[in-house]
Amino acid sequence: MEYKSNNNVVYSCKYHVVWCPKYRRKVLANGVDVRLKALIEEVCHEYRIDIIEMEIMSDHVHLLVEVDPQFGIHKAVKRIKGRTSRILRQEFPWLTTRLPTLWTNSYFVSTVGGAPLSVIKQYIENQKNV
Repeated sequence: MEYKSNNNVVYSCKYHVVWCPKYRRKVLANGVDVRLKALIEEVCHEYRIDIIEMEIMSDHVHLLVEVDPQFGIHKAVKRIKGRTSRILRQEFPWLTTRLPTLWTNSYFVSTVGGAPLSVIKQYIENQKNV
């Protein structure tokens, strides 16, 4: 397993994130998908979020990312969705006529990787014996 670190935390926090356009409309096509991918890469680079995998479907986005726990996954998703919505609606005006906002307020997130819970529990239990 590969770990990352900032000045005071060593971590491995990987998340699978999925979100949809408002009303699950199939608007992420016809160039919007290509531009969205570029914008997500730009935002992630700016906030030092590592993209492990990314897929843009016509009606939803899948991201597999590694995020510094001090920054947080919620803040990461909020920044990505906020910036991409603003810029895409400026660059593709037809998005503003079809949708009141580009993204829904909600998203799915799940942690990924790491050791099984039983192994972590055993590790913690054995710390007293070290």
